[in-house]
Amino acid sequence: MSQILSSPGKYVQGTGEMNKIGDYAKDFGKTILCLISKNGLKRFESAINNSFKDSGAKVIYEIFNGECSKKEIARLIDICVEKKVEAVMGVGGGKIFDTIKAVSHYLHLPVIIVPTIAGSDAPCSALSVVYTDDGVFEEYLWLDHNPNMVLVDTQAIANSPTRLLVSGMGDALATYFEARACEQSDADNCNGAKATQAALKLAELCYDTLIEEGTKAKAAADNNVATKALDDIVEANTLLSGIGFESGGLAAAHAIHNGFTALPQTHDKYHGEKVAFGTLAQLVLENAPIDEIEEVINFCLDVGLPVTLAELGIEDAKPEDLRKVAELATAEGETIFNMPFTVTPELVEAAIVTADSLGQKYKALRG
Repeated sequence: MSQILSSPGKYVQGTGEMNKIGDYAKDFGKTILCLISKNGLKRFESAINNSFKDSGAKVIYEIFNGECSKKEIARLIDICVEKKVEAVMGVGGGKIFDTIKAVSHYLHLPVIIVPTIAGSDAPCSALSVVYTDDGVFEEYLWLDHNPNMVLVDTQAIANSPTRLLVSGMGDALATYFEARACEQSDADNCNGAKATQAALKLAELCYDTLIEEGTKAKAAADNNVATKALDDIVEANTLLSGIGFESGGLAAAHAIHNGFTALPQTHDKYHGEKVAFGTLAQLVLENAPIDEIEEVINFCLDVGLPVTLAELGIEDAKPEDLRKVAELATAEGETIFNMPFTVTPELVEAAIVTADSLGQKYKALRG
């Protein structure tokens, strides 16, 4: 079986990189569609326009509708065709990236990803997570190529809400444990191949970086300053987790996240917040050593990630709701079947209940 590691064509990270977008983008086309939120346009339009001023390329802005859905993807495809766009760019967060990557995939256009938050590992991957217009998980869309370029301005990350950086840590938290599970079961990674040693080591480095630098990075983000710790966490959330999950493989944590999307009360929680609890549930599911579970719970408590169902908005967890989550997490084709043992909805439901109980216990100990 082949071993495959995939990554973006180029990864650039540093303070002030937002001011250089045009210099990089001109190499991919002369007419570039930029997908961005209304708030993102207010924050970054001036810097982006200035960067394009002498580039010989022009940027066309399009406001994101808020959900990576088939309807939104189709809308943007029509605009790109009408305006004869030569390259596409996403500025913002994970759902913007997944949407514009899907557009790139269907139109075979170069794509540039510019994170203004480090809230997920979406920027580097050849994957789009597609939801319904109502925000319920629908499918994974595997793309024909990774982004041509990922450009990260760490000061822009430092200026964004801390909760988004912390959510990115939650998403990255799953990377090592899911890659480890795939290695144990000899499961394929997201490339349909086996993991390289490089991918597994990057996944492990991702986890080690979170544990060593996460609390310090959160403190920096709270004060809107870019420090070495913040820089390391941005890299962990974006590059290490991005390569680690795609080339290492996904397992239970992300499948359980997908299950939680079935409950409307979780829809205001970020992707990484649900993945963090999914990671805890995966560790319970695989009966991981208690010291490993304790380390993960304490990390989550240190940085502010959820360890209980109540923190996900599920105040009074009804058995029928948890069964719904467990059934969606174990739907045909889900990544939970990459675990190195047989998984059933009953086992997933039990793991969720137990993870919640452990989370409550350790949270109470903190006072």
